[in-house]
Amino acid sequence: MPDQVLFATEVVLNGLMAGVMYSLVALGFVLIFKASGIFNFAQGVMALFAAMTLVGIQNGQVPFSHLFNAIFGTKIHYFGWEVHSVIAILLTVIVMIFMAWAVQRYIFQYLIGQEPIILFMATIGLAYFLEGVADLMWGAEIKTLNVCLNSDTCLPQGINTVIDSVTFGWFGYGFFVDNLDISATIVAIFLVAVLVIFSQYTKQGRAMRAVADDHQAALSVGISLNYIWILVWSVAGFVALVAGIMWGAKSGVQFSLSLIALKALPVLMLGGFTSIPGAIVGGLIIGVGEKLFEFLIGPMIGGATENWFAYMLALLFLVFRPQGLFGEKIIERV
Repeated sequence: MPDQVLFATEVVLNGLMAGVMYSLVALGFVLIFKASGIFNFAQGVMALFAAMTLVGIQNGQVPFSHLFNAIFGTKIHYFGWEVHSVIAILLTVIVMIFMAWAVQRYIFQYLIGQEPIILFMATIGLAYFLEGVADLMWGAEIKTLNVCLNSDTCLPQGINTVIDSVTFGWFGYGFFVDNLDISATIVAIFLVAVLVIFSQYTKQGRAMRAVADDHQAALSVGISLNYIWILVWSVAGFVALVAGIMWGAKSGVQFSLSLIALKALPVLMLGGFTSIPGAIVGGLIIGVGEKLFEFLIGPMIGGATENWFAYMLALLFLVFRPQGLFGEKIIERV
């Protein structure tokens, strides 16, 4: 097999893996938009906040220690213990559920019936607020995230030696595929399956869809908007935690992590803002497309095409199919 074909095949595999990572962030956008019509600009910051909270709990860090030390002149930063990853994840889920309740109780409860642009601006304010709170709680330094069941079983990273050896035996060239990307793919498939089942076959899922279709009609049949929106933001917070774990383990827990939300926007435009499977398919298209474009066309035009290819592809979709591949086509009478 020609070397260029082998290289392109490896690029496609890594593009699929990268696309899954984008999709994990896009899922949070889809969940909130599908149930409430709110485009949540804060989803990327929620992933950052969840990852920082998880690391802080794992390491036994004292929340707001920098603030307390500055006010009282103390030098306390850690409790002196470490928390098991599973317990730390459960505690972080509780924190994200509390955050969902606070967001609904103190922000969106007072914005029911407002124009979409007002709700969108509220999520921008929420994003900056959460970023500031995360900085105060856990500090701004880059943190290393390790999720382990025990001392021997941790979230795998580095090259997958099985794929490397098998492909080398077949083609004389070993494919580099990151173990963490494989883990993210497995988690994403499981997560999408659970979310689809939840949305389609549970009472709460049907209530979420009813609220998305018509708030007033949902209220008229006894569905509580407050309960549904707290549920939606809680689920979106859990998805943000999953995305934060994967991205944090891959690139470190740092404030640039919040920018992954920008890469999720083209994914949403391709897959559709209301489709959970569309978020995955859109992510895969973006991941493979940007990697292949960089591999085939990048050298001819100076490289660095991954920074803009996804947005150019999304622009084409906005022109010719604005609802995305799986989004619902909206027809309004004027």
